[in-house]
Amino acid sequence: MASVEKREDRPRPWLVRWRDEAGKQRKRSFTRKVDADRFRAEVEHKLNTGEYIDPKAGRQTFRAYAEAWRLAQPHRHNTAVRTRSQLTKHAYPALGDRPLAAIRPSEMQAWVTGLQLAPSSVRPVFSTVRAIFAAAVRDRLIVRTPVDRIALPELPQRQVVPLTVEQVEAILAALPPAYAATGIVAAGAGPRQGEVFGLRPEDVDREARTIKIDRQVQPGPDGTVEECALKNKPSYRTVPAGQVVLAALAPHLDATKDGQWLFRTKDDQPLHRSRFNESIWRPAVKAAGVEGATFHDLRHFYASALIRASLSVKVVSARLGHGNAAETLNTYSHLWPDDEDRTRQAIDDVLTGHVPQARPSDGK
Repeated sequence: MASVEKREDRPRPWLVRWRDEAGKQRKRSFTRKVDADRFRAEVEHKLNTGEYIDPKAGRQTFRAYAEAWRLAQPHRHNTAVRTRSQLTKHAYPALGDRPLAAIRPSEMQAWVTGLQLAPSSVRPVFSTVRAIFAAAVRDRLIVRTPVDRIALPELPQRQVVPLTVEQVEAILAALPPAYAATGIVAAGAGPRQGEVFGLRPEDVDREARTIKIDRQVQPGPDGTVEECALKNKPSYRTVPAGQVVLAALAPHLDATKDGQWLFRTKDDQPLHRSRFNESIWRPAVKAAGVEGATFHDLRHFYASALIRASLSVKVVSARLGHGNAAETLNTYSHLWPDDEDRTRQAIDDVLTGHVPQARPSDGK
């Protein structure tokens, strides 16, 4: 409980004393008793409801709290490196030495507006800072986050332009024979690059003609490669595999034991994305005359092929391992045909025979 006492011969004679949730003695003085009584009631209410926040907690600097937050996150190596870079380059110069409680929403808006980054790069930086402030609220260092309702720069409207069949065939032909199947799997089943590199023989069911995707590999520290969980729950999926894909995988399946990587280096390690892209992928797309195409473009090609085959948004989303159909539509909606004639025909087929016959006017 909090108490109010009067001290004589003090400019602020009314003293409120209380113990915080850790049992530490706290105090604050006031000039008027009415203010002291109001503050005592507020402190008692917040202590009773679990909403109490130490007035001094928000004095911790953004940098000090953000560093503790960053080191506590279970980030993969690449994510950890990226997060540290985001904070060091873009957040700490403007916010690092500021007390958490002193940072205002208007300042955060000015910070976001002033970031010298492309709109698509502003969002991940902002997302990291927003997560830090949200954690500070949960830790009860500040009452509320200053990053609510911050306007972000609009993203440019960029539409995916899938590779043509001829371009994909040229790339596959240009890949070294030992790695051609990586491209065929990506173009024919749609996994992400890390998911392709994470495949093992037991993931491929030749009888059922399916590929199970439940792991990926990503670059680790010091040039290593790490096996990682997938992006999210929907990413764990089993996709149909056609004859072309299974035929490309057959030599690898026959030469690989369960538990080994289907695609691996000479020392039986999984493929490293950066090294593969630099030494295998880029020379292949250059030779194919499609310079600038990425491995991920094969995934876009797969999605476009499903859409051309009139598969539903729900099916395409499931095959790609998207979190929901909205993600699929945001990326590929422009590829679904907007067939006005089919729309008209669909309605005519339903309403034929129900349209009233027009009658000539009787002159009334």
